[in-house]
Amino acid sequence: MSAIRENLQAVRDAIVAAAGAARRTPAAVQLLAVSKTFGADAVLQAVEAGQRAFGENYVQEGVDKIGAVAGARPDVTLEWHFIGPIQSNKTRPIAEHFDWVHTVEREKIAVRLAEQRPAELGALNVCVQVNISGEASKSGVAPDEVAALARAIAALPNLRLRGLMAIPEPADDFDAQRAPFAAVRELFEQLRGEFGKDFDTLSMGMSADLRAAVLEGATIVRVGSAIFGARHYNKG
Repeated sequence: MSAIRENLQAVRDAIVAAAGAARRTPAAVQLLAVSKTFGADAVLQAVEAGQRAFGENYVQEGVDKIGAVAGARPDVTLEWHFIGPIQSNKTRPIAEHFDWVHTVEREKIAVRLAEQRPAELGALNVCVQVNISGEASKSGVAPDEVAALARAIAALPNLRLRGLMAIPEPADDFDAQRAPFAAVRELFEQLRGEFGKDFDTLSMGMSADLRAAVLEGATIVRVGSAIFGARHYNKG
């Protein structure tokens, strides 16, 4: 059994355990395998192990990988999520190649994605990124600005507003991990009635804080290193 297959099973088991502790069904939590900096071969190993949803942070790397994996496994339908910061000049390849975007924090970016989304691909699923911990170094909108951005996105064609995404400040203490996730969930619940049944997604939690995120209602957890191993960044 490959290391990636074993790691995937361990993460799935962790999701099942966390969902059980939260009295939630494990099927309510989607595992997004974050494959940034790893090649198409690693993604293909995960595909062989049954994984179907992948997250990428870098536009060109992601687009290249999507093409390579599709060429190698045209028989399998995968779901690709863009989860990195978005520059205005990089919106077109995101709109043309990805199924989801988790990191919309400006109306300008949403407008460009809407304009550049090919109609034949259907609506692009979008989450608003919330800077829940107020970190100056983190992307995302302040909690009190989320509703206005969400309304702007919901009014655009070719986009489907799905929910919120957050990357809280890292914390070792379990209660400290849970607190920002609880704040995101409360914000999500405040908005849910306004935006309808499609507003169903809480993208939060990574390798180190998955359990806390699931206990606070995460519907997508973004896990990379626990699946693929330590990353080696060699980008300039």
